[in-house]
Amino acid sequence: MIKATSAALPTVALALALGTAFASLPVAAQADKEKCFGVALKAKNDCAAGPGTSCAGTSKVDHQANAWALVPKGTCEKTASKTSPTGNGQLKAFAAKAA
Repeated sequence: MIKATSAALPTVALALALGTAFASLPVAAQADKEKCFGVALKAKNDCAAGPGTSCAGTSKVDHQANAWALVPKGTCEKTASKTSPTGNGQLKAFAAKAA
């Protein structure tokens, strides 16, 4: 019985390591979703929050211009953004308009 347990340990360790690695990956793009910059609320972004941040949930302010959230495809540029020059989300990071 000890031999069976010892033999299973490397497999369990590998599974845990892979699970942890995949859990820390950024949100994957989905066919029916698109990245929308400037629409995420503070600490609610899906990724890419610019300098001083690491990834998901790290945006510093609402509607941060270089932080994105996944939204249904075709809705980004119709979603309000207080920092966007157009007043709506953008498909690429942008320079925030002056307050």
